[in-house]
Amino acid sequence: MPIPTRVGVLGGGRMGAGIAHAFCLAGAAVVIVERDEPAAAAGRDRVESALAKSVERATTGETLGSLVSRVSVATDYAAFEGCGLVVEAVPEDFALKASALKRVEAELQAGAWLATNTSSLSVDALAAHLARPAEFCGLHFFNPVPASTLIEVVLGATTSSRTADAAREWVTALGKTPVVVNDAPGFASSRLGVAIALEAMRMVEEGVASAADIDTAMVLGYKHPVGPLRTTDIVGLDVRLGIAEYLESALGARFAPPAILREKVARGELGRKAGKGFFDWS
Repeated sequence: MPIPTRVGVLGGGRMGAGIAHAFCLAGAAVVIVERDEPAAAAGRDRVESALAKSVERATTGETLGSLVSRVSVATDYAAFEGCGLVVEAVPEDFALKASALKRVEAELQAGAWLATNTSSLSVDALAAHLARPAEFCGLHFFNPVPASTLIEVVLGATTSSRTADAAREWVTALGKTPVVVNDAPGFASSRLGVAIALEAMRMVEEGVASAADIDTAMVLGYKHPVGPLRTTDIVGLDVRLGIAEYLESALGARFAPPAILREKVARGELGRKAGKGFFDWS
């Protein structure tokens, strides 16, 4: 199943812009919808900057002008009309995502696909708010999208085989590798990744070793490309806290966020985006 010729992305933040960049490079016309004009303009700037880097690095044979001409931004959900696929990339809040997905679906023609980029929330629970859940699935992209070669395809109980097959083919067409999982708390990647990160935080909290040495142990000893604490800084400590709280509620106390994580979030030490987390990014 080829990538639809017109793809929508709801949300133009770091993740949404990365998703838009990926689909644009794959040949699709992309429309980004944001909450207001400043946010839409910022989303366009992020995508154009990423596309410019792709041209500079010769990872695409197209000119920047050709690529940019396929990117548009809007503040009205009606801009999604005519999209064959829309990927939702709003903040990791269930009520916000459920409401946003329902609004997007209302603009799509029958047969068009809808996906959520959630990293942990239940695809089945989100699908329950939709009129056409068979055309819905999870497409969990990883940050930063241009550098990541993995996309987790999350299938709900109502996801059709047509949708599942299409999702796998889109991921391959984007030049990435699909990992297919059934809907479960934290899926596969977030559940394992958060478990390792939370234990690393507890080790820092207990004075077992420094954040740098813990990360070095995982990079050199287990061949992780980036250590769990630096990854947490990149993802955002607030995001990791939200996922951990959700997993604790669904799977039990083994996912309880350690005090050091709550304290850093309370102090505004959210990781790379704030200049400080477990490491200094200033």
